[in-house]
Amino acid sequence: MSVIIGIKAKGAVYDTQSAEELGLEGEPIYFDNSEDSLAIMRHTCAHLMAEAIKSLYPEAQFFVGPVVEEGFYYDFRIAKKIGEEDLAAIESKMKEIAKKGEKVVKYHLKREEAIVKFQNDDLKQAVISRIPLGDGTLSIYSQGDFEDLCRGPHLPTLKLLNAFKLTKIAGAYLGGDEKAEMLTRIYGIAFADKESLNTYLRQLEEAKKRDHRKVGMEMELFTFDEEIGAGLPIWLPKGARLRRNLENLLTQALIERGYEPVRGPEILKSAVWKTSGHYANYGENMYFTTIDEVEYGIKPMNCVGHIKVYQSALRSYRELPLRFYEYGVVHRHEKSGVLHGLLRVREFTQDDAHIFCRPSQIASEVKNIIDFTQKIMNAFDFTYEMEISTRPEKSIGSDAVWEEATEALKSALNECGIAYKIDEGGGAFYGPKIDIKITDAIGRKWQCGTVQIDMNLPERFDLAYTDENNTAQQPVMIHRAILGSFERFVAILTEHFGGEFPFFVAPTQVIIIPINEAQNAYARELRNMLLKVGVYAEIEDKNETLNKRIRNAEKQRVPMIAVLGAKEMEERKVAVRNRRTKEQSEISFDDFIQLNKEKMREVSF
Repeated sequence: MSVIIGIKAKGAVYDTQSAEELGLEGEPIYFDNSEDSLAIMRHTCAHLMAEAIKSLYPEAQFFVGPVVEEGFYYDFRIAKKIGEEDLAAIESKMKEIAKKGEKVVKYHLKREEAIVKFQNDDLKQAVISRIPLGDGTLSIYSQGDFEDLCRGPHLPTLKLLNAFKLTKIAGAYLGGDEKAEMLTRIYGIAFADKESLNTYLRQLEEAKKRDHRKVGMEMELFTFDEEIGAGLPIWLPKGARLRRNLENLLTQALIERGYEPVRGPEILKSAVWKTSGHYANYGENMYFTTIDEVEYGIKPMNCVGHIKVYQSALRSYRELPLRFYEYGVVHRHEKSGVLHGLLRVREFTQDDAHIFCRPSQIASEVKNIIDFTQKIMNAFDFTYEMEISTRPEKSIGSDAVWEEATEALKSALNECGIAYKIDEGGGAFYGPKIDIKITDAIGRKWQCGTVQIDMNLPERFDLAYTDENNTAQQPVMIHRAILGSFERFVAILTEHFGGEFPFFVAPTQVIIIPINEAQNAYARELRNMLLKVGVYAEIEDKNETLNKRIRNAEKQRVPMIAVLGAKEMEERKVAVRNRRTKEQSEISFDDFIQLNKEKMREVSF
């Protein structure tokens, strides 16, 4: 049996030292690749890395070293500039230290004692200042010659660590404050065994090949320009076509499901953001400006605009549910350090919708959204899971309203037979939500869509409808985005398929290659007919060899290549190369058009 490295009690994870000092009993955590075990070993591995850095660079000072989704990191200050080439030496020192099997020891100091102990270390003073004053006693974990302020949990000994890897080095602002000092940050990963580590590293290499920033540049989908600003993507023609294909599929599905298109302004007076609660609870993520001495906020969400659509007329129970959708452009203030290609930007477009319904209609509406979601996920061969996020600390509304809304989401998922996890405190400030997390082709999980039940904004804006008894009632508002945003979804889609997009959304579906100038007119006829049936085609007629033009077409990851020679033109045929199946065939002009029409209809949401 594996070594016990901690226990789980009352939903929290404790290492063996903490459990013993607190007299806790609970579910044992073994040294394996379970989520709780990985958290303990990766936290310890962060401290192992810090000890190695301190050994190699004695002047190094350390800030924080948490566990994160991609493993762990440590932020530290160092006089010497270090880079990727230095990671191997740090990693080698880590292995050397781990083999010694140093024990990890926990002890406590009073806050005042800790301040004195670290009086010559301003980074440690910064850490202490961030610890709530109620914590009069601070814990310290020590191993060999290294120790640090830390709440844990940690392994009992470093000897257990034998499958780890340092993955990258970056800069990080102290405490995430862009105005503060830039520290050095090193990321790493750890597993219970080398086989799992090697599997992860192979996945990491595959991820680098599929990186949407690299593939997007190669395919000319999008770009960024420092003259315009960080986090503000520019969509190039091919990327815009990809988005348009997604929008067209979504629009048809939305219309069939009874959604109505609406559009709200992108800038609204701050007074409405104060009414909604965004000003107090989300203001740090918004951009504001002043017009005619009145403050306005650029919208970070589309919900207030849709509320105003609802308020534009008196509403009856006979109209409900009302479903409004908008491909709404929103802006959010993201720190420069977290911007990441299309995955994290400052301007993006949500596939947003808001449903206004009666409480009795919540379950059926959520079930319809889940059905819609499943069709979209299946169309792209995504596996996915769902998670209910509950009330966060910073929120609005009564406990009773939150409880009712949370139970409505649980009930809907239970009725659909969908297993789900609970993310305590992860809800929006105005209501609980279902988060849709998809798993891509190489096993990574991504947060995309969301379904949120909101009984607070209808109350704040005094929304009403007239019921069967001619009495005013308050509707429920359901916030819903399935892709999340077109930017994020395109990034995920690009990495999932490595740029090999399915035919029905590919930015260029067919490249036509006339063998020589004599077939140019025939190529234009074929392209024009494809465009008429909604298939985007390009003609590759550069003054280059046929083989080179075919290679260029393949590099563009286009699904289908049509080669036209004298024989094809004379017989009104098309020589077809299916890039994905690697199959070649020859079919008639009309059959080729019909084939493309059918491929465009292969998927519907």
